[in-house]
Amino acid sequence: MTAPSFETIVNLATKRGFVFRASEIYGGLRSAYDYGPLGVALLRNVKEAWWRSMVQLRDDVVGLDSAIIQSPRVWEASGHVGQFNDPLVECVSCHARHRFDRLEDPDRCPTCGLRDSFTDSRDFNLMFKTHMGPVASDSNLVYLRPETAQGIFTNFENVRRVARLKLPFGIAQLGKSFRNEITPGQFVFRTREFEQMEMEFFTHPDHADGWFQYWVEERHQWYLDLGMDAANIRLRSHAEDELAHYAVATYDVEYRFPWGWDELEGIANRTDFDLRQHSEASGKDLRYFDQAAGERLFPYVIEPAAGATRAAFAFLIDAYHTETVRDAPRTVLRLDYRLAPVKVAVLPLSKKPDLVEVTGRVADALRPHWDIEVDVTQAIGRRYRRQDEIGTPYCVTVDFDTLEDEAVTVRDRDTMAQDRVGIGQLRGYLGERLGAG
Repeated sequence: MTAPSFETIVNLATKRGFVFRASEIYGGLRSAYDYGPLGVALLRNVKEAWWRSMVQLRDDVVGLDSAIIQSPRVWEASGHVGQFNDPLVECVSCHARHRFDRLEDPDRCPTCGLRDSFTDSRDFNLMFKTHMGPVASDSNLVYLRPETAQGIFTNFENVRRVARLKLPFGIAQLGKSFRNEITPGQFVFRTREFEQMEMEFFTHPDHADGWFQYWVEERHQWYLDLGMDAANIRLRSHAEDELAHYAVATYDVEYRFPWGWDELEGIANRTDFDLRQHSEASGKDLRYFDQAAGERLFPYVIEPAAGATRAAFAFLIDAYHTETVRDAPRTVLRLDYRLAPVKVAVLPLSKKPDLVEVTGRVADALRPHWDIEVDVTQAIGRRYRRQDEIGTPYCVTVDFDTLEDEAVTVRDRDTMAQDRVGIGQLRGYLGERLGAG
């Protein structure tokens, strides 16, 4: 099947309420989006799948939720104040500003088309600045965090102590981060406010290479296990001149987006850079005492860092399929059931009160176990098509025979096959296919 165009996915996301423009009634705000009922459910499911894989199913990773606003000394020590920059150029004709290393033609302004119109490139720091307290001054300057990782590093000793952890171990965190991107774009792919899924895995330096390869393979497999087409995902090693200031090796998990291959997630060997920096800047000893070797050392850190919003967007694109069924077009989101915003739709064949009453009873019985939607409007065929388009794995239809036999028709999204199932057996039938719930 031909991959969907960028416009097709954006239209679906906005039409079905996955994503809205932020502040839309005021004309919107560039690169800012709100997530509607289906979008917030998809995002939640992506994050829950990540947390389950990275924390819940492991005995060597624990969680953390650190503050968005940290002491500015954190960002000075981490190198973000001095080095978290992108190259900025400005067109002297139209005054548009661009990220120089992302220009297709470095001699031509993409906004006005004029050639040789750029100023010299200068470093632009990506951190958002604000002030803490009622008076704005340099003494109370703070930053919105550009990544969640630093809150993990500054809590390394706190978490290690209370959780009684020994190397190797990881600390995971989900949360909002902020980067004042010069050229945001591609819908929700690159925005100035976004949600990260990061884990810092601490290991003895001698074992860092092995754990780095382990996490590269583990994170690549996570996307495949959730149904992503292997032809649309790849691993790419960073060249030396691409590496961040803290990394000695990085792999990107890349997805084939409508505009080409781009980053979903990065797995980096950060060495002991962060713990050393914070130890020196704070005066606190963040070394780990290895009892077996009788030595103190700074652990190396392997960091899988993913964007929740990017992942959700990629899963949406990958799941999009169109086909012709009985001479009519059908659009279906073949999302893995774990990611689907709605797991089961309960549909009365008509609006007759007897059917609506049974529909409510069936939905109430299923709702404690799965995300349920009840839809009573339009013809049943059109309701099936709508549920296909939002990725609902199963539709349960209450028809007139239900009033006699206490059974319903269950329709599979992908095959469109239908089974007759007794209402009393419905939870077990769905549980075999959707998990216990």
